[in-house]
Amino acid sequence: MAATDFKDYYAILGVNKTASADEIKKAFRKLALKYHPDRNPGDKAAEARFKEASEAYEVLSDAEKRQKYDQFGRYWKQAGQGVGSPFGGGGRSTSDFSNFDFGQYGNFEEFINDLLGGMGGSSSRSRYRTTTDPRSNYRSATQTNTRFKEDVAKDKEATLKLSLAEAFRGIQKRLNINGEIIDVRIPPGAKPGSRVRVRGKGNFDPFTQQRGDLYLNVNLNPHSFFTFDGENLSCELPISPDEAVLGTSVEVPTPDGAVTMKIPAGIRGGQTLRLRGKGWVTPRGGRTDQLVKICIITPTNLSALERDYYEKIRNTRTTNPRSHLNGVRL
Repeated sequence: MAATDFKDYYAILGVNKTASADEIKKAFRKLALKYHPDRNPGDKAAEARFKEASEAYEVLSDAEKRQKYDQFGRYWKQAGQGVGSPFGGGGRSTSDFSNFDFGQYGNFEEFINDLLGGMGGSSSRSRYRTTTDPRSNYRSATQTNTRFKEDVAKDKEATLKLSLAEAFRGIQKRLNINGEIIDVRIPPGAKPGSRVRVRGKGNFDPFTQQRGDLYLNVNLNPHSFFTFDGENLSCELPISPDEAVLGTSVEVPTPDGAVTMKIPAGIRGGQTLRLRGKGWVTPRGGRTDQLVKICIITPTNLSALERDYYEKIRNTRTTNPRSHLNGVRL
Protein backbone atom coordinates (compact mmCIF):
# COMPACT_ATOMS: atom_id res chain seq x y z
CA MET A 1 0.00 0.00 0.00
CA ALA A 2 1.39 3.39 -0.97
CA ALA A 3 1.91 5.93 1.80
CA THR A 4 -0.73 8.17 0.26
CA ASP A 5 -3.29 5.34 0.52
CA PHE A 6 -2.78 4.90 4.25
CA LYS A 7 -5.93 5.48 6.31
CA ASP A 8 -5.62 6.66 9.88
CA TYR A 9 -8.49 4.68 11.39
CA TYR A 10 -8.10 6.41 14.74
CA ALA A 11 -8.50 9.84 13.11
CA ILE A 12 -11.49 8.61 11.08
CA LEU A 13 -13.30 7.59 14.28
CA GLY A 14 -12.06 10.64 16.17
CA VAL A 15 -10.32 8.73 18.98
CA ASN A 16 -6.72 8.53 20.13
CA LYS A 17 -4.52 5.45 19.88
CA THR A 18 -5.01 4.59 23.53
CA ALA A 19 -8.80 4.49 23.22
CA SER A 20 -10.52 1.55 24.87
CA ALA A 21 -12.74 -0.88 22.97
CA ASP A 22 -15.79 0.78 24.52
CA GLU A 23 -14.64 4.25 23.41
CA ILE A 24 -14.09 2.98 19.87
CA LYS A 25 -17.55 1.40 19.84
CA LYS A 26 -19.22 4.60 21.05
CA ALA A 27 -17.35 6.71 18.49
CA PHE A 28 -18.40 4.45 15.63
CA ARG A 29 -22.00 4.30 16.81
CA LYS A 30 -22.16 8.11 16.80
CA LEU A 31 -20.77 8.32 13.25
CA ALA A 32 -22.93 5.46 11.98
CA LEU A 33 -26.10 7.10 13.25
CA LYS A 34 -25.07 10.42 11.68
CA TYR A 35 -23.99 9.19 8.25
CA HIS A 36 -26.10 6.06 7.70
CA PRO A 37 -27.58 6.09 4.16
CA ASP A 38 -31.11 5.66 5.53
CA ARG A 39 -30.75 9.03 7.27
CA ASN A 40 -29.03 10.67 4.30
CA PRO A 41 -30.79 9.39 1.17
CA GLY A 42 -28.93 10.32 -2.00
CA ASP A 43 -25.99 11.87 -0.11
CA LYS A 44 -22.91 10.20 -1.59
CA ALA A 45 -20.54 12.03 0.76
CA ALA A 46 -22.42 10.73 3.80
CA GLU A 47 -22.44 7.23 2.34
CA ALA A 48 -18.66 7.42 1.83
CA ARG A 49 -18.16 8.58 5.42
CA PHE A 50 -20.31 5.72 6.68
CA LYS A 51 -18.31 3.13 4.71
CA GLU A 52 -15.03 4.69 5.86
CA ALA A 53 -16.13 4.62 9.50
CA SER A 54 -17.34 1.02 9.13
CA GLU A 55 -13.95 0.00 7.71
CA ALA A 56 -12.15 1.71 10.59
CA TYR A 57 -14.38 0.06 13.18
CA GLU A 58 -13.97 -3.37 11.57
CA VAL A 59 -10.22 -3.14 12.14
CA LEU A 60 -10.03 -1.36 15.49
CA SER A 61 -12.81 -3.41 17.13
CA ASP A 62 -10.94 -6.62 16.34
CA ALA A 63 -8.16 -6.98 18.91
CA GLU A 64 -5.96 -9.04 16.58
CA LYS A 65 -6.37 -6.72 13.59
CA ARG A 66 -5.86 -3.65 15.76
CA GLN A 67 -2.63 -5.10 17.14
CA LYS A 68 -1.29 -5.67 13.63
CA TYR A 69 -2.47 -2.22 12.51
CA ASP A 70 -0.67 -0.59 15.44
CA GLN A 71 2.54 -2.55 14.85
CA PHE A 72 2.75 -2.65 11.06
CA GLY A 73 1.07 0.67 10.21
CA ARG A 74 0.22 0.86 6.53
CA TYR A 75 1.62 -2.66 5.98
CA TRP A 76 -0.75 -4.36 8.41
CA LYS A 77 -2.70 -6.16 5.66
CA GLN A 78 0.44 -7.70 4.20
CA ALA A 79 1.44 -8.81 7.67
CA GLY A 80 -1.97 -10.37 8.12
CA GLN A 81 -1.27 -12.73 5.17
CA GLY A 82 1.46 -14.56 7.09
CA VAL A 83 5.20 -14.46 6.40
CA GLY A 84 5.10 -17.24 3.83
CA SER A 85 2.52 -15.75 1.46
CA PRO A 86 4.45 -12.69 0.12
CA PHE A 87 7.00 -15.03 -1.41
CA GLY A 88 4.70 -17.30 -3.34
CA GLY A 89 4.81 -20.18 -0.91
CA GLY A 90 1.88 -21.65 0.90
CA GLY A 91 3.64 -21.92 4.22
CA ARG A 92 2.21 -20.31 7.34
CA SER A 93 4.31 -18.97 10.16
CA THR A 94 3.55 -20.06 13.70
CA SER A 95 5.69 -17.30 15.20
CA ASP A 96 4.00 -14.71 17.45
CA PHE A 97 5.09 -11.09 16.95
CA SER A 98 2.94 -9.62 19.73
CA ASN A 99 5.96 -8.38 21.71
CA PHE A 100 8.22 -7.58 18.78
CA ASP A 101 9.32 -3.98 18.00
CA PHE A 102 8.52 -3.34 14.33
CA GLY A 103 9.38 0.34 14.69
CA GLN A 104 13.05 -0.49 14.11
CA TYR A 105 12.31 -1.14 10.41
CA GLY A 106 11.91 1.56 7.77
CA ASN A 107 9.40 -0.44 5.74
CA PHE A 108 7.79 -3.82 5.38
CA GLU A 109 10.30 -5.05 2.80
CA GLU A 110 13.15 -4.39 5.25
CA PHE A 111 11.33 -6.42 7.89
CA ILE A 112 10.81 -9.32 5.45
CA ASN A 113 14.47 -9.33 4.43
CA ASP A 114 15.55 -9.41 8.06
CA LEU A 115 12.97 -12.06 8.82
CA LEU A 116 14.34 -14.32 6.09
CA GLY A 117 17.77 -13.86 7.50
CA GLY A 118 16.43 -14.61 10.98
CA MET A 119 14.80 -17.78 9.78
CA GLY A 120 18.18 -18.83 8.46
CA GLY A 121 19.83 -18.08 11.77
CA SER A 122 22.00 -15.13 10.63
CA SER A 123 19.94 -12.10 11.73
CA SER A 124 20.83 -10.23 14.86
CA ARG A 125 17.35 -8.74 15.07
CA SER A 126 15.39 -11.98 15.48
CA ARG A 127 13.49 -11.77 18.77
CA TYR A 128 10.34 -13.75 18.00
CA ARG A 129 8.44 -15.18 20.92
CA THR A 130 5.84 -17.92 21.08
CA THR A 131 4.47 -17.31 24.56
CA THR A 132 1.18 -15.56 23.72
CA ASP A 133 -2.01 -17.49 23.08
CA PRO A 134 -3.51 -15.92 19.91
CA ARG A 135 -6.92 -17.33 20.82
CA SER A 136 -7.22 -14.84 23.70
CA ASN A 137 -7.23 -11.94 21.24
CA TYR A 138 -9.80 -13.71 19.10
CA ARG A 139 -12.09 -14.29 22.07
CA SER A 140 -11.79 -10.64 23.15
CA ALA A 141 -12.54 -9.34 19.65
CA THR A 142 -15.51 -11.69 19.26
CA GLN A 143 -17.02 -10.59 22.57
CA THR A 144 -16.59 -6.91 21.67
CA ASN A 145 -18.23 -7.33 18.27
CA THR A 146 -21.12 -9.30 19.79
CA ARG A 147 -21.83 -6.61 22.37
CA PHE A 148 -21.71 -3.94 19.69
CA LYS A 149 -24.05 -5.79 17.35
CA GLU A 150 -26.58 -6.14 20.14
CA ASP A 151 -26.90 -2.38 20.70
CA VAL A 152 -26.71 -0.88 17.18
CA ALA A 153 -30.13 -2.00 15.94
CA LYS A 154 -31.42 0.73 13.65
CA ASP A 155 -34.61 2.38 14.84
CA LYS A 156 -36.98 4.26 12.57
CA GLU A 157 -39.25 7.24 13.29
CA ALA A 158 -42.49 8.40 11.70
CA THR A 159 -45.21 10.94 12.51
CA LEU A 160 -48.71 9.75 13.41
CA LYS A 161 -51.61 12.23 13.20
CA LEU A 162 -54.68 11.56 15.32
CA SER A 163 -57.92 13.35 16.14
CA LEU A 164 -58.51 14.20 19.79
CA ALA A 165 -61.22 11.53 19.98
CA GLU A 166 -58.89 8.84 18.57
CA ALA A 167 -56.14 9.78 21.00
CA PHE A 168 -58.51 9.91 23.99
CA ARG A 169 -60.18 6.55 23.39
CA GLY A 170 -57.35 4.70 21.63
CA ILE A 171 -57.59 3.24 18.16
CA GLN A 172 -56.32 0.53 15.82
CA LYS A 173 -54.51 2.11 12.86
CA ARG A 174 -53.28 0.62 9.59
CA LEU A 175 -50.22 2.55 8.42
CA ASN A 176 -48.15 2.56 5.24
CA ILE A 177 -44.52 3.11 6.28
CA ASN A 178 -42.23 3.25 3.23
CA GLY A 179 -44.43 0.76 1.38
CA GLU A 180 -44.83 -1.60 4.33
CA ILE A 181 -48.35 -2.03 5.77
CA ILE A 182 -48.32 -2.07 9.58
CA ASP A 183 -51.25 -2.52 12.00
CA VAL A 184 -50.71 -0.53 15.19
CA ARG A 185 -52.78 -0.35 18.35
CA ILE A 186 -52.67 3.16 19.86
CA PRO A 187 -53.55 3.00 23.58
CA PRO A 188 -55.92 5.57 25.13
CA GLY A 189 -54.35 8.83 26.32
CA ALA A 190 -51.79 9.62 23.61
CA LYS A 191 -50.78 13.30 23.71
CA PRO A 192 -48.70 15.65 21.57
CA GLY A 193 -45.11 14.52 22.02
CA SER A 194 -46.06 10.95 22.94
CA ARG A 195 -44.07 8.16 21.27
CA VAL A 196 -45.56 4.77 20.44
CA ARG A 197 -43.02 1.95 20.07
CA VAL A 198 -43.63 -0.80 17.53
CA ARG A 199 -41.10 -3.58 18.05
CA GLY A 200 -39.31 -5.14 15.10
CA LYS A 201 -40.61 -2.70 12.47
CA GLY A 202 -37.56 -0.45 12.18
CA ASN A 203 -34.59 -0.56 9.81
CA PHE A 204 -32.37 -3.58 9.27
CA ASP A 205 -29.17 -3.66 11.31
CA PRO A 206 -26.29 -3.70 8.79
CA PHE A 207 -24.32 -6.11 10.99
CA THR A 208 -26.91 -8.61 12.22
CA GLN A 209 -29.64 -8.08 9.57
CA GLN A 210 -32.10 -7.94 12.46
CA ARG A 211 -34.66 -5.14 12.59
CA GLY A 212 -34.79 -2.27 15.01
CA ASP A 213 -37.97 -0.68 16.33
CA LEU A 214 -40.38 1.86 14.84
CA TYR A 215 -41.20 4.93 16.95
CA LEU A 216 -44.37 6.83 16.09
CA ASN A 217 -44.33 10.48 17.18
CA VAL A 218 -47.93 11.47 17.97
CA ASN A 219 -49.30 14.71 16.52
CA LEU A 220 -52.90 15.68 17.37
CA ASN A 221 -55.16 17.68 15.09
CA PRO A 222 -56.45 20.93 16.68
CA HIS A 223 -59.86 20.79 18.37
CA SER A 224 -62.42 23.59 18.30
CA PHE A 225 -63.00 23.54 22.07
CA PHE A 226 -60.39 21.49 23.96
CA THR A 227 -56.69 22.27 24.32
CA PHE A 228 -53.95 20.96 26.61
CA ASP A 229 -52.67 22.78 29.68
CA GLY A 230 -49.83 20.57 30.88
CA GLU A 231 -51.36 17.24 31.89
CA ASN A 232 -54.88 18.73 32.05
CA LEU A 233 -57.45 19.58 29.42
CA SER A 234 -58.43 23.23 29.08
CA CYS A 235 -61.35 25.11 27.52
CA GLU A 236 -62.96 28.57 27.44
CA LEU A 237 -66.54 28.95 28.63
CA PRO A 238 -68.45 32.06 27.41
CA ILE A 239 -71.02 33.56 29.79
CA SER A 240 -73.14 36.74 29.67
CA PRO A 241 -72.67 39.78 31.96
CA ASP A 242 -75.84 38.99 33.92
CA GLU A 243 -74.67 35.40 34.48
CA ALA A 244 -71.36 36.74 35.77
CA VAL A 245 -73.11 39.17 38.13
CA LEU A 246 -75.88 36.90 39.43
CA GLY A 247 -74.27 33.46 39.04
CA THR A 248 -75.81 30.52 37.22
CA SER A 249 -75.50 26.84 36.31
CA VAL A 250 -74.41 25.93 32.78
CA GLU A 251 -73.70 22.82 30.70
CA VAL A 252 -70.01 22.33 29.94
CA PRO A 253 -68.75 19.83 27.31
CA THR A 254 -66.23 17.22 28.54
CA PRO A 255 -64.66 14.23 26.73
CA ASP A 256 -67.42 12.06 28.27
CA GLY A 257 -70.28 14.42 27.43
CA ALA A 258 -71.77 17.57 28.97
CA VAL A 259 -71.86 18.10 32.74
CA THR A 260 -73.55 20.82 34.80
CA MET A 261 -71.21 23.33 36.42
CA LYS A 262 -72.15 26.07 38.88
CA ILE A 263 -70.90 29.59 38.09
CA PRO A 264 -70.58 31.60 41.32
CA ALA A 265 -72.04 35.13 41.46
CA GLY A 266 -69.53 37.89 40.87
CA ILE A 267 -67.08 35.81 38.88
CA ARG A 268 -64.57 37.76 36.80
CA GLY A 269 -63.53 37.19 33.22
CA GLY A 270 -60.32 35.15 33.05
CA GLN A 271 -60.97 33.19 36.23
CA THR A 272 -60.57 29.41 35.95
CA LEU A 273 -62.85 26.77 37.43
CA ARG A 274 -61.87 23.10 37.73
CA LEU A 275 -63.80 19.97 36.82
CA ARG A 276 -61.94 17.25 38.70
CA GLY A 277 -61.41 13.92 36.97
CA LYS A 278 -62.88 15.14 33.68
CA GLY A 279 -59.62 15.73 31.84
CA TRP A 280 -57.25 13.49 29.86
CA VAL A 281 -56.61 9.77 30.28
CA THR A 282 -53.42 8.93 32.24
CA PRO A 283 -51.15 5.92 31.45
CA ARG A 284 -52.57 4.06 34.46
CA GLY A 285 -56.16 4.61 33.38
CA GLY A 286 -57.00 7.55 35.63
CA ARG A 287 -58.09 11.02 34.55
CA THR A 288 -56.61 14.49 34.96
CA ASP A 289 -58.76 17.62 35.44
CA GLN A 290 -60.54 19.87 32.97
CA LEU A 291 -59.80 23.56 33.47
CA VAL A 292 -62.63 25.92 32.51
CA LYS A 293 -61.59 29.50 31.82
CA ILE A 294 -64.43 32.03 32.11
CA CYS A 295 -64.90 34.46 29.23
CA ILE A 296 -67.58 37.19 29.70
CA ILE A 297 -69.16 38.04 26.37
CA THR A 298 -70.53 41.56 25.92
CA PRO A 299 -73.73 41.56 23.83
CA THR A 300 -73.74 43.74 20.72
CA ASN A 301 -77.23 43.33 19.23
CA LEU A 302 -79.50 44.54 22.04
CA SER A 303 -83.26 44.70 21.89
CA ALA A 304 -84.93 47.98 22.97
CA LEU A 305 -85.92 46.40 26.28
CA GLU A 306 -82.41 45.11 26.96
CA ARG A 307 -80.91 48.51 26.21
CA ASP A 308 -83.42 50.15 28.55
CA TYR A 309 -82.48 47.82 31.39
CA TYR A 310 -78.75 48.33 30.81
CA GLU A 311 -79.28 52.10 30.92
CA LYS A 312 -81.17 51.76 34.19
CA ILE A 313 -78.34 49.66 35.63
CA ARG A 314 -75.79 52.26 34.56
CA ASN A 315 -77.80 55.11 36.09
CA THR A 316 -78.33 53.31 39.39
CA ARG A 317 -74.93 51.58 39.73
CA THR A 318 -73.28 52.17 43.11
CA THR A 319 -69.81 50.80 42.32
CA ASN A 320 -66.98 52.23 40.24
CA PRO A 321 -64.79 49.48 38.72
CA ARG A 322 -62.00 52.05 38.19
CA SER A 323 -61.85 53.53 41.65
CA HIS A 324 -58.49 51.89 42.32
CA LEU A 325 -56.98 53.93 39.46
CA ASN A 326 -57.45 57.26 41.25
CA GLY A 327 -54.11 58.85 41.93
CA VAL A 328 -52.10 56.57 39.63
CA ARG A 329 -49.11 58.52 38.26
CA LEU A 330 -46.02 57.63 36.26
